[in-house]
Amino acid sequence: MSEESAKASNSIAWAPRVGSSYSNGWQQFKKYFLELLLITVIGIVIGAPFGLFRVDVDAVGAGAAVLGFFGFAYSLLIAQPVDYGISFASLRAARSDKLEVKDMFAAFKNYVNVILANLLTGAIIIIGLVLLIVPGIIFACKLAFVPYLVIDRKMEAIEAVKESWRMTGGYSWKVFLIGLLAIPISIAGLICFGVGIIFALMWIRLAFASLYHAVSVLGQTSD
Repeated sequence: MSEESAKASNSIAWAPRVGSSYSNGWQQFKKYFLELLLITVIGIVIGAPFGLFRVDVDAVGAGAAVLGFFGFAYSLLIAQPVDYGISFASLRAARSDKLEVKDMFAAFKNYVNVILANLLTGAIIIIGLVLLIVPGIIFACKLAFVPYLVIDRKMEAIEAVKESWRMTGGYSWKVFLIGLLAIPISIAGLICFGVGIIFALMWIRLAFASLYHAVSVLGQTSD
C-alpha cells in the first residue's frame, strides 16, 4: 500500500456500513469529479464495441456465432479488464489517493490474473444463478471485492476469490444493500435526461469501493 493509502487508512473514520459508504462516496465524488467523469466516459466508449457485437441474431443469420465469439473475446480481453481498472480508480478516490486517468488501465499490469479472476467469478455466479437464482446473488456479493484484490493487492485469481469470500463474511448483506440502493439511484440518473446515469455510476462505484476500503482497514486494525 502506498504512503498516501496508509495515511487514508489511518484517518478513516467510518464503519463498513451502507450509509457511510455512500456518504464517503459522495464526498469523494465531489473531490474527484472531473477525473472520475473522464474515466467513466472513456470506460463507456471502450465498452461500446461490445454492445455492437450484441446485435439481433435473426438479422445476422449464420454470422451470429462469429459475432458472439468476437463479442465474448472483446469483453473478456478488453472491456472487463478496463472495468476492473475503473473499480481500482474508484478505490483510489475512495481512500483519497492521488487519482490519475491512467489508473483505469492498471488491470493490464496483472492482466492474466484479471482475466482468470473474471472467468472464475463469472463461472461461480452463473452456477449459483442456475441453482434457483438466490445462490447466484449471494455468490456475487461474496465475490464483490475480487477486482480490488487482484489489482490493488496484485493477488492471483484463486487467492483473490478466497480472500473476497473471507473479507465479506458478515458484510455480504451490506454489499447486497449497496447494490439494491444502486437501482433507484440509477433510475434517478436516467430520469435526469439520461446523462445522469453517468453520475449515478460514478457514485455507486465509489460506494462499493468505500465499503471495501473500510473493511480492509478494519481487518488491518484487528490484526
